[in-house]
Amino acid sequence: MSTQPIHGNPAPDLVQVRGSIEEIIHQRLAEERARLEREAGLANHGVHHFKRPAERAFTKSERGRTTLLFGGLTWKHEKLVHGALEGLGYLAETIPTPNVAAFQLGKEYGNNGQCNPTYFTVGNLVQYLQQLEEQGVPKQEIIDRYVFFTAGACGPCRFGMYEAEYRLALRNAGFDGFRVLLFQQSGGLSQSDAEAGLEMNLDFFLGILNALNCGDVLNEVAYQIRPYEVEAGATDSRLDQVMDYMHEVFRGKQPWKLDGKMSSFLGGFRDTAEYMGKFLNQLKGDDYTAALEHCRDRFDEIEVDRLRVKPIVKITGEFWAQTTEGDGNFNMFRFLEREGAQVLVEPIGTWIMYMIHQVIQKYRDLKGLEEGAVLPPVWKIGKRAKIEWEFRNKVAKLKLAEAIFKREYHRIVEALGGLAHHLADQYELQRMGHPFYNSRAGGGEGHLEVAKNIYYSNKDLAHMVLSLKPFGCMPSTQSDGAQAAVVSTFKDIIYLPIETSGEGEINAHSRVQMALGEAKNKAKLEFQETLNKVGLTVEECRAFADAHPEMKRPMYRVPHTKGIVGQAANFVMHIAGRMKQENWTPERRNAVLVN
Repeated sequence: MSTQPIHGNPAPDLVQVRGSIEEIIHQRLAEERARLEREAGLANHGVHHFKRPAERAFTKSERGRTTLLFGGLTWKHEKLVHGALEGLGYLAETIPTPNVAAFQLGKEYGNNGQCNPTYFTVGNLVQYLQQLEEQGVPKQEIIDRYVFFTAGACGPCRFGMYEAEYRLALRNAGFDGFRVLLFQQSGGLSQSDAEAGLEMNLDFFLGILNALNCGDVLNEVAYQIRPYEVEAGATDSRLDQVMDYMHEVFRGKQPWKLDGKMSSFLGGFRDTAEYMGKFLNQLKGDDYTAALEHCRDRFDEIEVDRLRVKPIVKITGEFWAQTTEGDGNFNMFRFLEREGAQVLVEPIGTWIMYMIHQVIQKYRDLKGLEEGAVLPPVWKIGKRAKIEWEFRNKVAKLKLAEAIFKREYHRIVEALGGLAHHLADQYELQRMGHPFYNSRAGGGEGHLEVAKNIYYSNKDLAHMVLSLKPFGCMPSTQSDGAQAAVVSTFKDIIYLPIETSGEGEINAHSRVQMALGEAKNKAKLEFQETLNKVGLTVEECRAFADAHPEMKRPMYRVPHTKGIVGQAANFVMHIAGRMKQENWTPERRNAVLVN
């Protein structure tokens, strides 16, 4: 038989010989590998790839008998979100603010080495489910009739492992099979089909965003009024009342829909028309603004004394640690108020605007580039034009979303008396922070921690910046490294980072007290210099305020004077301006003081 190749192909018997040789080689390699593993004491148990456990979906048919559990924000935000969810037809319950006992449960049932937001959150969930069981609810009913709704992300830190940690802790606590719905920062909800129990439609997003925005503004207004209230507890009393009222407003708000006649007239354009109608109703409707004006009037019943000298402390840091109001950040907000400070809380709206801004930045950086491709040469005008059109179309949509969100937030601020701050401009924050922390670096709040330190200090909005973050939080640790350069560049900044865990509250409070002492001195010096500048005494300012009762109401607007931070110092400048306008002579001042 001939062994010559035919048309360049090996002869059949040669192919068989080569195949036999390769089989012998592979066999001998396997035998040698097995011998070496036996000598080394290594047993080959085979390869077992990890697969995400299959989870029973939360379906539309279960909506009427399944309760959504959620938490992790302030109780003000959660109450309004609860109302919004009930208004959309869901059964919902808020998990209480996590405490140290929840933290300990999280450590008991979870993995080692997690950050404290994980332990607090998952431990709080387990604690809540255990309490349901203690109240007589069977465990299987808990698993079948409750789901947990929370945020998730891929993240450069441990945040990306939260979902697996939730499932592990629930399984270890005896609630294997309990469902967790994740809302991803970059990928929507973990279930998105039409029969999903939680529909992520426009009504849902508008309801939740309105609830968060109203929660932001109500939360900040309460923190601005409380330090200056004449009657202790008056602010908290009014806050409870307005939160109950706003909860019912959100609960009673029905999604906008086309009526029957108009719906049949539009035919195939019905969905588009209804979509546009919902947006217009959001932009032009006054359901929330009218309700907030009522809340404004309730807050305005409180008497305040703006001549109390208090340092303003801006809170920044990791999202959960800077937001929660319990043991998760050592009850830091109430501690600061007890120590004589005014707390300037961080709105969730800043984080939402940051996410939009980062996507716009990403589109700009990757304009015209796809994986493995390069930008077409200049002479390919058609392709260049297509790329330019797609880029501008994407950016225009995000810019519109950015403008609408900001406009709606500021509309709520104005409806509630204009006391809360407007959202910080993301482009200015990027400009300020980028020289110290690359704004393309993602994770956590990215460059925001650095940028907000500069922004609130240099814009005369805070005497001190306090950054709260979990122990070992990677993005916040990176920010702390950059903050050293910030503080050395801007000498007047008082900046203090505090790492929170389940323990160490006394040490953290002690460190805050030391930095706060410096901020108090700064506020007192500013106040005295302002009095000297306008030639007034505290008694004269108080007498003028007494003669003008409207100035003792929280919704009375005191303009901000450039170069002055504190409420008391700004109030003195305003009093001096009004005295001049009203020709408030020394004789008239003395007469008021005598009376």
